[in-house]
Amino acid sequence: MLRALNELHDYTIGATDGHIGNVKDLYVDDQDWVVRYLVVETGSWLMGRKVLISPIAIGKADWENRQLPVSVTTEQVKNSPGYESEKTVTRQHETDYAGYYGYPLYWGSTGYWGGGMYPNMLLSPYGGYATQQAREQQDRDTAALNETQGDDLHLRSCTAMTGYHLHATDGDIGHVCGMLVDDETWAVRYLIVNTSNWWVGHQMLIAPNWIESVNWQDSSVSVNLTRQAIKEAPAYQPGELLTRADESRLHEHYGRAGYWENDTRRAAEMPRR
Repeated sequence: MLRALNELHDYTIGATDGHIGNVKDLYVDDQDWVVRYLVVETGSWLMGRKVLISPIAIGKADWENRQLPVSVTTEQVKNSPGYESEKTVTRQHETDYAGYYGYPLYWGSTGYWGGGMYPNMLLSPYGGYATQQAREQQDRDTAALNETQGDDLHLRSCTAMTGYHLHATDGDIGHVCGMLVDDETWAVRYLIVNTSNWWVGHQMLIAPNWIESVNWQDSSVSVNLTRQAIKEAPAYQPGELLTRADESRLHEHYGRAGYWENDTRRAAEMPRR
């Protein structure tokens, strides 16, 4: 199911032995467009410190009560690698974080999460170090980090991206006001674009694979679509369930393949035991 990321704000995160805190932000991978971490603000038990929680740790969500259980202890969270909220998370920090929790690195393979499509598959024989090639690639990545002192910035705050301007091929069209994420893979399926300054009262959806570039310096997203094409596309109705039929009509309008077709291809390329 697709969920608006802003709905996840203030969700309660519960460890195996107690309360951790509440979600305040999410970090998305600007290469594969997958949510890699939830930024959780701890309560008084940890002096309000913000910590990162990976979807790898998330168990069966209680969407009705806005709760996400995670398979870590409060002691693990307390001693986890430091996180400075005013800075972008680096690949080196991720490597330290994964090593601390004993997670395989998610990059270096064909799936969203290592050799798998779902976060928990990273810890199974189908993900993580399922192939020698994946392990060797991750070792090369780690070695490269040591040479560059970990300055590879590739995670972006979803909160910070809110308000980014959307550039069509023939001019501005609106600004990013949210995202829709798959609650199983944690892949970002759409940016929600508010076009009220150009076309009153409408919100539109833009799939990440339609994005031509993201300029982090001037806070903008460029797409290879015309303003007229976007105007004539099916509008997004916040609060209403987005069905696969709705998504199919949207993709057919732009003449683009659905992400579900790409996911099928990704799954077919994954290593088997």
